[in-house]
Amino acid sequence: MILGVTTAEKYVAAAYGIVFLIVLVYVLIIALKLGRLERELDELTGQVRERREAEREQREQVPVG
Repeated sequence: MILGVTTAEKYVAAAYGIVFLIVLVYVLIIALKLGRLERELDELTGQVRERREAEREQREQVPVG
């Protein structure tokens, strides 16, 4: 038995394909933004560490007690 594909089935398959492509593009865009944000976060973390180390070196040791 050979099943024929109706026009309506073709439209449904095309709609699902388009939705799938839209979701795929959306996920790719979000992944790219996440990668950029992670790089920026790493850069900012490095800057904070450098600033803290510089402040530690500038502090004067004071005896307590």
